[in-house]
Amino acid sequence: MPELLPRARASRESVFARMSRLAAHYGAVNLGQGFPADSPPAFLLEAARRAVGTLDQYSPPAGLPALRDAIGVDLGVDGADVIVTSGATEALNVLALSLYGPGDEVLMLEPVFDVYVPQTLLAGAVPVTVPMQLSSAGGWSLDLEALKAAVTPRTRALLLNSPYNPTGTIFSREELAGIVTLARKHDLWIISDEVYDELYFGERPVSLRELAPERTFTVGSAGKRLEATGWRVGWIACPPGEAGAGVAANIAGVRQQGSFCSPTPLQAAVASALPIARAEGFYEGLRAEYSARQTLLADGLRGLGATVFMPRGTYFLTALHPDWSAETLVERGVAVIPGEAFYWQHPAPQGLLRVAFCKSRDEIARALERLSAVTAAS
Repeated sequence: MPELLPRARASRESVFARMSRLAAHYGAVNLGQGFPADSPPAFLLEAARRAVGTLDQYSPPAGLPALRDAIGVDLGVDGADVIVTSGATEALNVLALSLYGPGDEVLMLEPVFDVYVPQTLLAGAVPVTVPMQLSSAGGWSLDLEALKAAVTPRTRALLLNSPYNPTGTIFSREELAGIVTLARKHDLWIISDEVYDELYFGERPVSLRELAPERTFTVGSAGKRLEATGWRVGWIACPPGEAGAGVAANIAGVRQQGSFCSPTPLQAAVASALPIARAEGFYEGLRAEYSARQTLLADGLRGLGATVFMPRGTYFLTALHPDWSAETLVERGVAVIPGEAFYWQHPAPQGLLRVAFCKSRDEIARALERLSAVTAAS
């Protein structure tokens, strides 16, 4: 009887899927997996209703021209350099298959979002993680010197996430300039995962494509922007101009070997919704509401003895609690993600948890009530 290849045998259920499954089993409040409690905006749903029954067949693998143009306008790039994918996860996988392979190394930061390492391994390359620094006073910080020291002759690409899941970090222009200098010195590709580009608290994040357009692939997500994570509409903005000649067409060629195209009516709906979201201040309202929920959750966790590291972006915060573990908490009615799920080569800080605040205020309040009972019983 033939066996599966080692890469398939090594594959495991995602920690997010597992914790959501356990949350359902125990009737827990799910502050683990990052799907919003709120419905998508009405203007997005109405656009989808108009498209279903009209635009129901394959789109070009690179995406509906209307959506590529809408993304281009929104990002300030040429729509011809945009490739639409079935979610940001597929975008990252397409880039992994296109940019590196056997013998290559890919630099990424740790804690690391969970798909980065397995996608790198499936492409035949080696993930090299550089740990972020964590202090109770200063929170999470980038060690640029450690990043520089991790480059070898085999390094092919830098894979970065800002705003950063799970830490909520947003890298400063100066930090990004240092990363760009490093990439240019060693002639590295940059993959900039910016799916939370509109979920920030304070100053707007700087995109790496602004500093190094000739080598940066920007990954984005309509699901994160528009509260519709199950729609699976993502994108890649490829390097433009002469330096990127043929790049977008080649990436589209790799992309069509996967899902071929993202769902056509949903692409059409997103194409219609993106300019409306910008014009009507949807993102500003989203940030304001999430800021309030973040404060509610953070204050509650601090009151229960946790050390909370406030995020500057995303809809997650990280916290340390000496007496809590994710496995115990889900059994007691609250699902969170254990910090070790984001570590591959280095040990996770003891008691680290990632907690989502994209849930309703009522869900957050119920979770805090249950966590209070856990604390009282310990």
